[in-house]
Amino acid sequence: MIPPSDITPDTKVAILLRDYPHLEELLISMSPAFVKLRNPLLRRSVARVATLNHAANVGRLDPKGFVNELRIAAGLAPLANPEVTEVDYFGPAPSWFRRDAVSVVVREDELDPDVMPINPVLRLVRDLQAGEILELVASHLPAPGIDILRRKGYRTWTVDNDSTSHTFITPAA
Repeated sequence: MIPPSDITPDTKVAILLRDYPHLEELLISMSPAFVKLRNPLLRRSVARVATLNHAANVGRLDPKGFVNELRIAAGLAPLANPEVTEVDYFGPAPSWFRRDAVSVVVREDELDPDVMPINPVLRLVRDLQAGEILELVASHLPAPGIDILRRKGYRTWTVDNDSTSHTFITPAA
């Protein structure tokens, strides 16, 4: 039998739920954004790429407190200072952003609920021309998807309010 993994900010949500299935309801109770983990298809896809650090950002939670609450519930000692990777998803509008350059808008609520929004977004951004922008409108910060896009060389900027996240994506210059 494989011993359960440690719980750190870099732990994948899927690994946490595999090794500590009793934490599922606690996790879901921590943020409305986590209710989607009850969807088996999204759980298999999102949870495999999302770390607890991503989840904390999506849920608008303090990553250190979030990880330690999960650790305590799992019977582990809290970490004195969990190493959290700070990612700036927001900030002031970048120089490349122009509202009139938005050529494609993808609304999460109009997509198949069993598909990660990043999948259709990845298909659509490939067709963007230099200077064009895709806007993803979602009910939460799509942190794992943003990180995937950035690794693929796209520039992103997100504007968030209490009910909607608007992520703007453009090819690198």
